[in-house]
Amino acid sequence: MKSKTPLRGFKRVRRNTFIQELVHDSYKSRGKPVEPTVCPDCGATFHGGRWQRLPAPAKAHREPCPACHRVRDRFPAGYVMLAGEFLRAHRQEVVRLMRHIERRASAEHPLQRIMDITRENGDLTVSTTDPHLARALGVAVHRAYRGRLEFHYNREENLLRVHWQR
Repeated sequence: MKSKTPLRGFKRVRRNTFIQELVHDSYKSRGKPVEPTVCPDCGATFHGGRWQRLPAPAKAHREPCPACHRVRDRFPAGYVMLAGEFLRAHRQEVVRLMRHIERRASAEHPLQRIMDITRENGDLTVSTTDPHLARALGVAVHRAYRGRLEFHYNREENLLRVHWQR
């Protein structure tokens, strides 16, 4: 019996492998900005390889940060949808908690911000510039008030949707 050897110059190809494409985020910088760079909108400074909250140097390069670019284009990276009777009764308290989480996150990571909070039929929708902040907001509300929490991540769009209800 002959052994099955591939033809010369050809390789066998495994057809059962799953090819994962790279996540394409048009708001992520292709390269690092010139150091130091200051965002003219929010005042964040690119220094040491990342965006930080630092005093702006005198002769710094001016360029919008990715978060301000997202805000200007109205293109969020995360949504937090909050619903339920509990929310209708404690809306201001929940919003204060989310603003506190945003301030804490933004102090260390200035690109994590709440873009907008909209109210519709008693429910709230919070849009964020970063999916990590959307997750942190959902987890904080869930830890504080319990309820039902769900995450839906769309890898193709680089978008996280968080649903909380109580």
